[in-house]
Amino acid sequence: MIKKVLIANRGEIAVRIIRACREMGIETVAVYSEADREALHTQLADEAVCIGPASSAESYLNMERIISATIISGADAVHPGFGFLSENSQFARLCEQCQITFIGPDADTIERLGNKSQARNTMIQAGVPVIPGSKEALYEPEEAVPVAAEVGYPVIVKAALGGGGKGMRVAADETELRHAFCTAQKEAVAAFGDGTMYLEHFVQRPRHIEFQILADKYGHVIHLGERDCSLQRNHQKLVEESPSPALSEALREQMGKAAVTAARVSGYENAGTIEFLLEPDGKFYFMEMNTRIQVEHPVTEWVTGIDLVKEQIRIASGEPLAYTQEEIHLSGHAIECRINAENPKKNFRPSPGKIHDIYLPGGKGVRIDSAIYSGYEVPPYYDSMIAKIIVHARNRQEAVAKMQSALGEIIIEGIDTNVDYQYELIGHPGFASGDTDIEFIDRLSEEES
Repeated sequence: MIKKVLIANRGEIAVRIIRACREMGIETVAVYSEADREALHTQLADEAVCIGPASSAESYLNMERIISATIISGADAVHPGFGFLSENSQFARLCEQCQITFIGPDADTIERLGNKSQARNTMIQAGVPVIPGSKEALYEPEEAVPVAAEVGYPVIVKAALGGGGKGMRVAADETELRHAFCTAQKEAVAAFGDGTMYLEHFVQRPRHIEFQILADKYGHVIHLGERDCSLQRNHQKLVEESPSPALSEALREQMGKAAVTAARVSGYENAGTIEFLLEPDGKFYFMEMNTRIQVEHPVTEWVTGIDLVKEQIRIASGEPLAYTQEEIHLSGHAIECRINAENPKKNFRPSPGKIHDIYLPGGKGVRIDSAIYSGYEVPPYYDSMIAKIIVHARNRQEAVAKMQSALGEIIIEGIDTNVDYQYELIGHPGFASGDTDIEFIDRLSEEES
């Protein structure tokens, strides 16, 4: 069993992992940049090690410093959380070489699935539905033109590596495609250091549905149902829920089987997420696999009663899965809203600064995942998410009402947040009816303008 875990991350996910480890009797080591010296995760962990200046490149993305902190502290495992080095195969390989348990899949699996073009071809061979698109990597606009003609416009150009909505552009015709390809490729090189691209037919007005899977080293793979992540702005998720209001039991079973197949053919081990696009007619397509814990994992924990972080640690310790597929049942409905330090009225401009006063809601069926507190200084160097509000109720209608109540109670003074924006979003008739897709927020913005 793992005895001591270094958390190679910050913010609410670091706090979340520390709490899970504490309940399991596992010691924890926090790492922090100079900007995070007073951060909550440094105070809750058993030990804390400074790994560099505020810049992510010199701290949370510096593999050598994190490995050194792991060795010096005597930790026998690293949990990467999400973001930063969580899907970096080189970091996972360094851990393996230093005989440090990486709480996640092995380096080869991350490498194989991290390349979206390669992952896509793997799914095609396994019979998992994929969106029509390029079978080979693309490097020049001229290579993309005949592929687009074959799969049909509109198309979307995507970076083969990376994520977070970067390196993606939609084109409606050949002229737009040439411009979109060059723009997306430049963005991909700047963000990920790689200009390898691929192209897909652009599915219009789909839902973003992802299935949570767990897989151990003995070949057992199960899914824990789906999350509907369709409410997005600039490809960034804002609200997630489970189960999806769009899935029937038959479709859930069909997509769940495809997710398990995708994980199995990939030789996957640990927790992961298979992401699909779902069309209004019920057709679905594999999009990508995330080889880490997701920001939105709490909604799955609410409806299944399974602690995903603890399961990650148990799997990494070599334990077999404690559940069979037949034992997984979804109970009630859960919704998560991401609270960001930003100003929606000023084009979502980030709002770092000192929190002077704070009140976060509670009560039956309300969960807060956060690392902020009164007097905390939100640094300007990292992602703007400062909290997640998650609610659980007997059904979707009650969950929506509970989320509105929770959002209405929040007080965060000293910085701007998107709380009011989320409140209006949850209260919109379109969301209340469950009739949403990944273009829903874009349409709302167009109506307001």
